[in-house]
Amino acid sequence: MRTLKTGIAVGLCILLFHLLDREPPMIAALAAVFGLREDWQTSLKFGKTRIFGNSIGAIFAAILILLQQLIGLDFLIELFGVPLGIILIIVFCDRINYNSGIIGASAAFLIIYFSIPTNETVLYALARVLDTFIGTFIAIAVNRLIPGGPKPTDTLQP
Repeated sequence: MRTLKTGIAVGLCILLFHLLDREPPMIAALAAVFGLREDWQTSLKFGKTRIFGNSIGAIFAAILILLQQLIGLDFLIELFGVPLGIILIIVFCDRINYNSGIIGASAAFLIIYFSIPTNETVLYALARVLDTFIGTFIAIAVNRLIPGGPKPTDTLQP
């Protein structure tokens, strides 16, 4: 049933983004896939972690993008700034005892940094965090509203 719910959540992300005329629903759809867990409570817990991690990655990407726009030297900032950004994300997450968010924060940082259109800035990073909220919310809603399917039976009882 979880597979079907995941497909429904991704479809709803695509539909919503089409209706709202937003950017491609890639981040929202990924958030829905990652966020749809065994039950809605687990989805909620995982969703909070995902949103926080993506927010960290977005902040670091926005800082690097602003630095690149201020200084120029695009390739050098990319060559040294991206690895340094990953290092700083890992150190930051470790310092705040958020090791479970390192991969999500790093992925968000890389996706945002490498996919940002020319002449976009912090608003692009914020929009990608909003996409994560949307996909996570849809996953939680689908998991909450659609029954989980048959429960395993206890073989010890007659």
